[in-house]
Amino acid sequence: MTKVCVMGLGYVGLPTASLLANRAFKVHGVDVNPRIVELIGQGKVHITEPDLDVLVRAAVNSGNLTVGLEPISADVFMIAVPTPFKDNHVPDISYVEAATRKIAPYVAAGNLVILESTSPVGTTEKIASWLQELRPELDVEGSVYIAHCPERVLPGQTLKELVVNDRVVGGINSAAAEKAAEFYRQFVTGEVLCTLARTAELAKLAENAFRDVNIAFANELSLICDKLDIDVWELIRLANRHPRVNILQPGPGVGGHCIAVDPWFIVDSAPEEARLIRTAREVNDSKPEFVVAKVKEVAAKFKEPKIACLGLSYKADIDDLRESPALKVVEKLLAENLGYIFVVEPHLRTLPLCLKNQENLALVNLDQAVHQCDILVLLVSHREFSTLNFNLIKEKILLDIVGTFNP
Repeated sequence: MTKVCVMGLGYVGLPTASLLANRAFKVHGVDVNPRIVELIGQGKVHITEPDLDVLVRAAVNSGNLTVGLEPISADVFMIAVPTPFKDNHVPDISYVEAATRKIAPYVAAGNLVILESTSPVGTTEKIASWLQELRPELDVEGSVYIAHCPERVLPGQTLKELVVNDRVVGGINSAAAEKAAEFYRQFVTGEVLCTLARTAELAKLAENAFRDVNIAFANELSLICDKLDIDVWELIRLANRHPRVNILQPGPGVGGHCIAVDPWFIVDSAPEEARLIRTAREVNDSKPEFVVAKVKEVAAKFKEPKIACLGLSYKADIDDLRESPALKVVEKLLAENLGYIFVVEPHLRTLPLCLKNQENLALVNLDQAVHQCDILVLLVSHREFSTLNFNLIKEKILLDIVGTFNP
């Protein structure tokens, strides 16, 4: 298992491919975007992750990492493509199917096919059925090993966590699970745990739903405290003095491709049973509307308010905008036409496409925003924002949605 073909060179696929290549695996990465393929082929990166640029450059220069638009023959095929949902929260696994159809001509007896994308329960079994349909001469369940091993990485810590985190490996049968576990044990120092594919799929979804429910509890508390005129930050600090209570911090909502998406996969699979999970999603998805309402309330005090929105990414100290509640807040404020919007996002050089060419909006640095605005809305707790000088904003209104400046 030394030749690996990685389908999808995004936030998980590229770090995995470059890590393996630097561990002496022969890796071929595949992406549908020609620009991404060209960049990586030059030893460059299209995403921000600490030390990833160094690792990719070393992998390409060593000759162990090649890239292209089409797969090649390999011992191991890893699928790391997006698994979004459609407008009605129905999971979209079309990218997984497309990747499976791409690799089908190259899969041979003895090969290992791994789905790393977080997916609805049953997706790994669908890969097996698609392969069997496309390659009827192969005994897919007997001679090809098909498994699911969901990534568990934290953006900003991806390269470390790909190695040290425990991994759950689920096969379509026990032989596939053991084969996949054997592969991961070559570069993972954490424990590799074997199970069946459906259990591994639900395990990853359950991990993210657990976090989503706990965040929703904190966000709902913030709504209750606002209604009852109670300081939510003080409330949580006091409640957390109980030895068995650990309430999380509220914010503008929940973002990222995992926590904001994966619970809907559970709801789709078991809609009558997943009542709490559905409600948590609805609470977190509604939080940007609450933030906008608070901004509207204070903006009414000004004839032509200038509003500085601090942060666009979905969490602190990264550039990832996927499902970002902060971005949704800015979009909603623009739609309300409340005034002039200054956006401060230290991890971006240009505005995302959804905000480009918008009137009454500019991407500025923190100093410019502070000097020109009437209202500051702190949406993401980037480290840079913690240095905000209170002497400069004492005449301005601060809405600290993430609690950075609350004692």
